Amino acid sequence: MEQIDQALKASYTLLNYSDEQIGRVLTDTADALLDAQADVLDANAEDLSRMSPDNPKYDRLKLTGRRLEDMAGDLRQVAALPSPLGKILFETTRPNGMHIQKRSVPLGVIGIIYEARPNVTFDVFSLCLKSGNACLLKGGSDAYRSNRALVAIIHSVLEKHGMDTAVCTLLPDGREATAALLQAVGKVSLVIPRGNSELIDYVRRHSLVPVIETGAGICHTYFDKEGEKTIGRNIVMNAKTRRVSVCNALDCLIIHNSRLADLPFLCSGLAGRQVIIYADAPAFRALSGHYPQVLLQPATEDCFGTEFLDYKMSIRTVESLDEALEHIARYSSKHSESIVSQSDEAIRRFERQVDAACVYANVSTAFTDGAQFGFGAEIGISTQKLHARGPMALPELTTYKYIIEGNGQVRS
Repeated sequence: MEQIDQALKASYTLLNYSDEQIGRVLTDTADALLDAQADVLDANAEDLSRMSPDNPKYDRLKLTGRRLEDMAGDLRQVAALPSPLGKILFETTRPNGMHIQKRSVPLGVIGIIYEARPNVTFDVFSLCLKSGNACLLKGGSDAYRSNRALVAIIHSVLEKHGMDTAVCTLLPDGREATAALLQAVGKVSLVIPRGNSELIDYVRRHSLVPVIETGAGICHTYFDKEGEKTIGRNIVMNAKTRRVSVCNALDCLIIHNSRLADLPFLCSGLAGRQVIIYADAPAFRALSGHYPQVLLQPATEDCFGTEFLDYKMSIRTVESLDEALEHIARYSSKHSESIVSQSDEAIRRFERQVDAACVYANVSTAFTDGAQFGFGAEIGISTQKLHARGPMALPELTTYKYIIEGNGQVRS
């Protein structure tokens, strides 16, 4: 596919630009986004008009003036971060005088396949450019007009700075472009899918290019027998309702059976947001008469291990921390897990034994986000362990090479 070839060629040109020049491109792009926000919002409105507001993707697709300001702010944060390139990761001089350095370098060309998330377009562009990589964007058809408007802004700034616009390429709509991206061995260094489990599974099964899995988040919060109930209520409310369509949203509240009397208090803020609760038998009894009956339903086994992406949540009652850990180990997607407890012993066990990219103690899982971690933005949240785990930002978009210098050494 010609666009992939052009992106590969353009990736080599990025090595000629200083970090200061890249920073100016990113800050100029932030300014250009705010100057063109009316055009972007019009394009986004066209996309939104074709999607039902009841669709869980609707909130992800929607852009507002505030969200555009946040996107511009993230661009400026990335611009201000130190470059991840050229860092000496290891250095030694061998007895024969041969000097060896291990230096960080770009991956090359990075492909992103994502659904109705136009903000990802700017996150990917900023992180890839800052780390010396070209990016191939394969957004969903639901957001094609929004993505096209955003990429037009990026290209206008790149042209202004004399840079090859192919360093940020929006691939055409349709499956042919997806197939070409997944089969671009030797041209694309990495493919990152961002979306639901079906999208991630599809990419993993069909890609000949290395894949990092991101996004799918089945997140739990365990309210321990020594949990502080006000902290617990605030965390449950924030993790569940801040933005239900994101991967770090709470899906299952696990509660110690000795604290069931506090369950109505823990869930007291959810009714106003019309959150449907699927409760196991002990939790159902504890909430009956204290939570709107129309929003309270008995849990089935399918309610656990489900990423709702909606105003829905399950509750599981346990008799011990061990049982909570077993539940998380069985149903977690290894994204984000939290414990609410005042017991240092329980917290340390939870942190040690939970196998997830991000493990929280008395903190909402809503903070699993590159910007919130001080990374400026994120290209995705990896739920695997090889190469990258958790929010992926600048360091995760680099690899390394060894530089060996000498004065004529030969091996005997």
